[in-house]
Amino acid sequence: MTLTDSRLDPKRASHDVTLESGLGWTHVLVPGQIFRIVDLEGNQAVDTLFYNAEDETERYSAVDTVREQGNLYLSVGTRLLSSEGRALCTIVADTCGRHDTLGGACAAESNTVRYALQKKFMHSCRDNYLLALARADNGMDKRDLVPNVNFFMNVPVTAEGGLSFEDGLSAPGKYVELRAEMDVLVLVSNCPQLNNPCNAYNPTPVRFVIWDAA
Repeated sequence: MTLTDSRLDPKRASHDVTLESGLGWTHVLVPGQIFRIVDLEGNQAVDTLFYNAEDETERYSAVDTVREQGNLYLSVGTRLLSSEGRALCTIVADTCGRHDTLGGACAAESNTVRYALQKKFMHSCRDNYLLALARADNGMDKRDLVPNVNFFMNVPVTAEGGLSFEDGLSAPGKYVELRAEMDVLVLVSNCPQLNNPCNAYNPTPVRFVIWDAA
Protein backbone atom coordinates (compact mmCIF):
# COMPACT_ATOMS: atom_id res chain seq x y z
CA MET A 1 0.00 0.00 0.00
CA THR A 2 1.52 3.31 -1.13
CA LEU A 3 0.10 6.58 0.20
CA THR A 4 1.02 9.85 -1.49
CA ASP A 5 -0.45 13.28 -0.79
CA SER A 6 -1.08 15.90 -3.44
CA ARG A 7 0.08 19.52 -3.38
CA LEU A 8 -2.68 20.73 -5.69
CA ASP A 9 -4.98 23.48 -4.39
CA PRO A 10 -8.70 23.01 -5.13
CA LYS A 11 -9.00 26.80 -5.36
CA ARG A 12 -6.95 26.63 -8.57
CA ALA A 13 -9.05 23.86 -10.13
CA SER A 14 -10.86 24.28 -13.44
CA HIS A 15 -13.74 22.01 -12.37
CA ASP A 16 -15.17 21.16 -8.95
CA VAL A 17 -18.29 18.97 -8.92
CA THR A 18 -20.14 17.08 -6.19
CA LEU A 19 -22.05 14.00 -7.31
CA GLU A 20 -24.81 12.67 -5.09
CA SER A 21 -24.99 8.96 -4.36
CA GLY A 22 -26.79 6.81 -6.90
CA LEU A 23 -26.03 9.06 -9.88
CA GLY A 24 -23.88 8.74 -13.00
CA TRP A 25 -21.56 11.29 -14.61
CA THR A 26 -19.40 11.71 -17.70
CA HIS A 27 -16.54 14.08 -18.47
CA VAL A 28 -13.72 14.32 -21.01
CA LEU A 29 -10.18 14.88 -19.72
CA VAL A 30 -7.40 16.19 -21.94
CA PRO A 31 -3.75 15.06 -21.66
CA GLY A 32 -2.02 16.32 -18.54
CA GLN A 33 -5.17 17.19 -16.62
CA ILE A 34 -5.33 15.88 -13.05
CA PHE A 35 -8.58 14.28 -11.93
CA ARG A 36 -9.17 13.94 -8.18
CA ILE A 37 -11.95 11.76 -6.73
CA VAL A 38 -12.74 12.60 -3.10
CA ASP A 39 -14.57 10.22 -0.76
CA LEU A 40 -16.42 12.94 1.14
CA GLU A 41 -17.92 10.88 3.97
CA GLY A 42 -15.85 7.68 3.81
CA ASN A 43 -16.46 4.12 2.64
CA GLN A 44 -18.12 5.06 -0.65
CA ALA A 45 -17.42 3.01 -3.79
CA VAL A 46 -16.96 4.99 -7.01
CA ASP A 47 -17.35 2.71 -10.03
CA THR A 48 -15.38 4.24 -12.92
CA LEU A 49 -14.62 3.47 -16.57
CA PHE A 50 -12.19 5.16 -18.94
CA TYR A 51 -12.27 5.36 -22.74
CA ASN A 52 -10.18 6.92 -25.48
CA ALA A 53 -12.39 9.97 -26.15
CA GLU A 54 -11.42 9.89 -29.84
CA ASP A 55 -12.27 6.20 -30.26
CA GLU A 56 -14.47 4.68 -27.57
CA THR A 57 -13.74 1.16 -28.84
CA GLU A 58 -10.42 1.58 -27.00
CA ARG A 59 -11.37 1.31 -23.36
CA TYR A 60 -10.06 0.43 -19.91
CA SER A 61 -8.74 -3.12 -19.62
CA ALA A 62 -8.67 -4.57 -16.12
CA VAL A 63 -6.80 -7.64 -17.37
CA ASP A 64 -3.98 -5.66 -19.01
CA THR A 65 -3.73 -3.26 -16.06
CA VAL A 66 -3.37 -6.05 -13.50
CA ARG A 67 -0.92 -8.02 -15.64
CA GLU A 68 1.27 -4.99 -16.39
CA GLN A 69 1.69 -3.95 -12.76
CA GLY A 70 1.72 -7.45 -11.26
CA ASN A 71 -0.71 -6.39 -8.53
CA LEU A 72 -4.45 -6.93 -8.11
CA TYR A 73 -4.95 -3.60 -6.35
CA LEU A 74 -4.53 -0.12 -7.79
CA SER A 75 -2.60 2.71 -6.13
CA VAL A 76 0.14 5.29 -6.81
CA GLY A 77 2.08 4.48 -9.96
CA THR A 78 -0.59 2.27 -11.50
CA ARG A 79 -1.04 2.92 -15.22
CA LEU A 80 -4.63 2.26 -16.22
CA LEU A 81 -4.13 0.49 -19.53
CA SER A 82 -6.51 0.34 -22.45
CA SER A 83 -7.58 -2.62 -24.56
CA GLU A 84 -4.78 -1.53 -26.94
CA GLY A 85 -2.16 -1.65 -24.17
CA ARG A 86 -1.81 2.13 -23.97
CA ALA A 87 -2.01 4.24 -20.80
CA LEU A 88 -5.30 6.05 -20.37
CA CYS A 89 -4.46 7.51 -16.95
CA THR A 90 -1.82 7.16 -14.25
CA ILE A 91 -2.54 7.30 -10.51
CA VAL A 92 -0.29 10.08 -9.19
CA ALA A 93 -1.62 10.63 -5.66
CA ASP A 94 -3.59 8.46 -3.27
CA THR A 95 -4.46 8.82 0.42
CA CYS A 96 -6.56 5.64 0.60
CA GLY A 97 -4.17 3.01 -0.75
CA ARG A 98 -6.61 0.32 -1.90
CA HIS A 99 -8.75 0.37 -5.03
CA ASP A 100 -10.39 -2.64 -6.67
CA THR A 101 -10.66 -3.67 -10.30
CA LEU A 102 -12.00 -7.21 -9.83
CA GLY A 103 -15.41 -6.81 -8.19
CA GLY A 104 -17.16 -5.27 -11.17
CA ALA A 105 -20.24 -3.06 -11.12
CA CYS A 106 -23.51 -3.99 -9.47
CA ALA A 107 -26.43 -4.73 -11.80
CA ALA A 108 -29.97 -6.06 -11.58
CA GLU A 109 -28.68 -9.52 -12.44
CA SER A 110 -25.87 -9.57 -9.87
CA ASN A 111 -28.13 -8.12 -7.16
CA THR A 112 -30.54 -11.01 -7.82
CA VAL A 113 -27.85 -13.71 -7.77
CA ARG A 114 -25.88 -12.37 -4.81
CA TYR A 115 -28.68 -11.19 -2.55
CA ALA A 116 -32.32 -12.03 -3.30
CA LEU A 117 -34.88 -12.12 -6.10
CA GLN A 118 -36.63 -9.02 -4.78
CA LYS A 119 -33.35 -7.06 -5.05
CA LYS A 120 -33.52 -7.25 -8.86
CA PHE A 121 -35.20 -3.88 -9.23
CA MET A 122 -32.91 -1.93 -6.92
CA HIS A 123 -30.92 0.86 -8.59
CA SER A 124 -27.47 -0.23 -9.74
CA CYS A 125 -24.19 1.02 -11.20
CA ARG A 126 -25.05 -0.52 -14.55
CA ASP A 127 -28.22 1.60 -14.60
CA ASN A 128 -26.16 4.68 -13.69
CA TYR A 129 -23.75 4.02 -16.54
CA LEU A 130 -26.50 3.60 -19.11
CA LEU A 131 -28.40 6.69 -17.97
CA ALA A 132 -25.22 8.80 -18.04
CA LEU A 133 -24.37 7.57 -21.56
CA ALA A 134 -27.92 8.33 -22.70
CA ARG A 135 -27.58 11.89 -21.41
CA ALA A 136 -24.20 12.25 -23.12
CA ASP A 137 -25.84 11.19 -26.40
CA ASN A 138 -22.53 9.96 -27.82
CA GLY A 139 -23.77 6.75 -29.38
CA MET A 140 -22.43 4.53 -26.60
CA ASP A 141 -24.64 1.94 -24.94
CA LYS A 142 -24.54 -1.29 -22.91
CA ARG A 143 -22.23 -2.91 -25.48
CA ASP A 144 -19.55 -0.44 -24.40
CA LEU A 145 -19.59 -1.42 -20.71
CA VAL A 146 -16.60 -3.47 -19.55
CA PRO A 147 -15.07 -4.47 -16.17
CA ASN A 148 -14.41 -1.27 -14.24
CA VAL A 149 -12.35 0.30 -11.46
CA ASN A 150 -13.99 0.53 -8.03
CA PHE A 151 -12.21 3.41 -6.33
CA PHE A 152 -12.09 3.14 -2.51
CA MET A 153 -13.62 -0.35 -2.61
CA ASN A 154 -12.00 -3.21 -0.69
CA VAL A 155 -12.42 -6.61 -2.38
CA PRO A 156 -9.83 -9.01 -0.96
CA VAL A 157 -9.02 -12.25 -2.78
CA THR A 158 -9.56 -15.19 -0.44
CA ALA A 159 -7.16 -18.09 0.03
CA GLU A 160 -9.51 -20.19 -2.11
CA GLY A 161 -9.31 -17.67 -4.96
CA GLY A 162 -12.73 -16.10 -4.40
CA LEU A 163 -13.68 -12.47 -3.80
CA SER A 164 -14.93 -11.01 -0.54
CA PHE A 165 -16.71 -7.65 -0.30
CA GLU A 166 -15.41 -6.01 2.88
CA ASP A 167 -15.52 -2.69 4.69
CA GLY A 168 -13.49 -0.10 2.81
CA LEU A 169 -10.16 1.28 3.98
CA SER A 170 -11.16 4.82 3.14
CA ALA A 171 -12.34 7.62 5.44
CA PRO A 172 -13.88 11.08 5.05
CA GLY A 173 -11.75 13.27 2.80
CA LYS A 174 -9.58 10.48 1.37
CA TYR A 175 -8.86 10.90 -2.32
CA VAL A 176 -7.16 9.49 -5.38
CA GLU A 177 -5.71 11.53 -8.26
CA LEU A 178 -5.17 10.45 -11.83
CA ARG A 179 -3.29 12.16 -14.67
CA ALA A 180 -4.85 11.83 -18.12
CA GLU A 181 -2.37 10.43 -20.65
CA MET A 182 -4.63 11.01 -23.68
CA ASP A 183 -8.06 12.49 -24.35
CA VAL A 184 -10.07 10.35 -21.93
CA LEU A 185 -13.80 9.96 -21.52
CA VAL A 186 -14.56 9.26 -17.85
CA LEU A 187 -17.77 7.40 -17.01
CA VAL A 188 -18.68 7.26 -13.30
CA SER A 189 -21.36 5.64 -11.19
CA ASN A 190 -21.45 6.82 -7.60
CA CYS A 191 -22.49 3.40 -6.37
CA PRO A 192 -26.02 3.02 -4.89
CA GLN A 193 -25.39 -0.49 -3.50
CA LEU A 194 -27.12 -1.14 -0.15
CA ASN A 195 -26.59 -4.89 0.16
CA ASN A 196 -22.88 -5.15 0.97
CA PRO A 197 -20.42 -3.04 2.99
CA CYS A 198 -18.75 -1.33 -0.01
CA ASN A 199 -20.76 1.82 0.85
CA ALA A 200 -21.10 1.08 4.57
CA TYR A 201 -24.76 0.30 3.70
CA ASN A 202 -25.26 4.06 3.31
CA PRO A 203 -24.29 5.54 -0.10
CA THR A 204 -22.93 9.10 0.14
CA PRO A 205 -21.79 11.92 -2.21
CA VAL A 206 -18.35 12.18 -3.79
CA ARG A 207 -16.45 15.14 -5.19
CA PHE A 208 -14.55 15.50 -8.48
CA VAL A 209 -11.83 18.15 -8.80
CA ILE A 210 -9.94 18.75 -12.06
CA TRP A 211 -6.81 20.79 -12.66
CA ASP A 212 -5.55 21.79 -16.10
CA ALA A 213 -2.07 20.74 -17.17
CA ALA A 214 0.68 23.04 -15.94
